[in-house]
Amino acid sequence: MKTLVAERDWLTVVLLPGYAPDLNPVEGLWAHIKRSLASLAARPLSELETLLRKRLKALQYWHRLLGGFLAGTGLALDRTDGP
Repeated sequence: MKTLVAERDWLTVVLLPGYAPDLNPVEGLWAHIKRSLASLAARPLSELETLLRKRLKALQYWHRLLGGFLAGTGLALDRTDGP
């Protein structure tokens, strides 16, 4: 892996701890989703699955919210070579 990384000047690798939920924006997303499903636990699993899929699909259009999950980690996606 070190050789592959070294061959790519454009690639920056940041080593993170093995378990770091506070640095994982997906943890914030799942916490958000779970809060919205908390009162629905008594429903059939198939209904919960359908609802979960709909809510995840809707989230893809909430760019500011998704950006908030990333901002909550303190991490940033910076590109120095343009868009």
